[in-house]
Amino acid sequence: MLTRRDLLGAGVLLVSAGCLGEGTDTGNGDRGTGPSFSSPAFTGGTSIPPKYTCDGEDVSPPLRLRGTPGTESLAVVVDDPDAPTDDPFVHWLLWNVPPDIEDIPEAIAPEPTVEALDGAVQGTNDFGDLGYRGPCPPADDEKHTYQFTVQLVDTILDLDPGTASETFRTTVEPHVRGEATITGTYER
Repeated sequence: MLTRRDLLGAGVLLVSAGCLGEGTDTGNGDRGTGPSFSSPAFTGGTSIPPKYTCDGEDVSPPLRLRGTPGTESLAVVVDDPDAPTDDPFVHWLLWNVPPDIEDIPEAIAPEPTVEALDGAVQGTNDFGDLGYRGPCPPADDEKHTYQFTVQLVDTILDLDPGTASETFRTTVEPHVRGEATITGTYER
């Protein structure tokens, strides 16, 4: 029997709305079809280039979204379920991305709002910083798997810039109508 860790390592994560593309949510009947989600920087399940990590420029990778009609906004969460914490360690929170946005460019600046994404909002990652911070596992750890998840949200979230992950997750959860995840790995 495959475990969640096996699926993550293979670049396939079955989450609420499916994997790496369209699917049907089997975990919450209120959620619908997931979007198509990818990155031109890496293929799901492969190593994340150092440019997007603490060993490189530490900038966010470019992301591609397709199939997001019928939603009010999108949210992007990047986390590390292999971190030695109770919950996955959050590397990036981005929400209120307009659903007609198909390409999130690389190197989103660590600012409260992202004008290039029509005022999308960024939260505080678990490093305590605003915006994206890339993979940076301890040098003596085994390879970590990083989850890049896009969520279809049925509202515009009324959260202040810099909101922390726990508050973000509690607020967004009842409004998620679909999601897709791609994974990448990194070790130092």
